Amino acid sequence: MHLHQLQTHYLTLHNLQSHDNVARMTTIGVIDEQELLNQWRDLLKQHANTWCQLDKKLHTEHGISASAFEALDRLVEKPHTKLRIQELADEIHLSQSALSRLVAQLEKEGLVERAMCESDRRGIWVRLTPAGLERHAAAKPLHRSILASTGGPCVEIN
Repeated sequence: MHLHQLQTHYLTLHNLQSHDNVARMTTIGVIDEQELLNQWRDLLKQHANTWCQLDKKLHTEHGISASAFEALDRLVEKPHTKLRIQELADEIHLSQSALSRLVAQLEKEGLVERAMCESDRRGIWVRLTPAGLERHAAAKPLHRSILASTGGPCVEIN
């Protein structure tokens, strides 16, 4: 089952339970509660396993954490390889403080640079440096290999 399907089932179950309509689940084709919980827990287990492998192998082979690679990966995808810091936080699902620490670490390593947004002085851009592009390019094959070998972020769960 794909992540978005599982989330839909989970939200449907939650809504039904909160309205005391659990009995309607079988009539509308929603899987039973235990199966839903099993699938949710399988997804969490797969995520934890994949993230752990990414973090360990990326650090060992490329000196970069999984979170740092994710930030570089998101920046590579953007025009001019830059994003406003809040957009980056939203894309990699880190709190503002956690992202600030991550960006400071990446900046210290010379992989990104920060700059004030010229049109809005309150905004801060994060931009990849040439060293950041090189580190990303070197680590990308390992990252994609781990995703492929662990089933990736969106696989069928039986």
